[in-house]
Amino acid sequence: MKKMLSLAAALALTATATATTTVTAAGQTAAIAGDMVTVTAKVEAVEKASRTLTMKKPDGTYHTVIVPAVYERFDGIKVGDTVTVRYYDNIVFRKLNPGEKPVDSATSGLTTPPGSRPNATGAVQRTITTKITAIDEKIPSITLTGPNGWVYSSKVQDKEKLKTVKVGDQVNVTWTEAVSVAVTAPPAK
Repeated sequence: MKKMLSLAAALALTATATATTTVTAAGQTAAIAGDMVTVTAKVEAVEKASRTLTMKKPDGTYHTVIVPAVYERFDGIKVGDTVTVRYYDNIVFRKLNPGEKPVDSATSGLTTPPGSRPNATGAVQRTITTKITAIDEKIPSITLTGPNGWVYSSKVQDKEKLKTVKVGDQVNVTWTEAVSVAVTAPPAK
């Protein structure tokens, strides 16, 4: 999972999706739709030994990424290629029922279409049990903490639903990230 996640993060060129949180009562779930983000950059340098790409974004800034070994078509990326990344994430929260055991699970997948171009589509889904550590009814917002120092804060759409939870409640958070990477050769001269 970490390899796929690092591929998604690396090739997304630091693009981030935004979401607004909905909190639910015990056993109920709510989805938080993310935004589709598309980023395009031109490959400026390829360092094969370290699997490092340097890319130039449309705003003129450069971004260097190390491509994990799980991405087997790295050798197909050339200077001058255009990398287009489409990134989407979705988050679901669910308050645990009394006595329900905590979870920390993950799955991932990577597919590469036939052909010689180094294109790929991948997804990662992770579910962890978190604890509500802060609620701000004025904003309104909620802060959650989880394993390994994980912290997440977000605005809440429905103030009434926020009243159904309290600091100290355990909430399962499941998020799904999907990324599609397309590499195209520069036009023939």
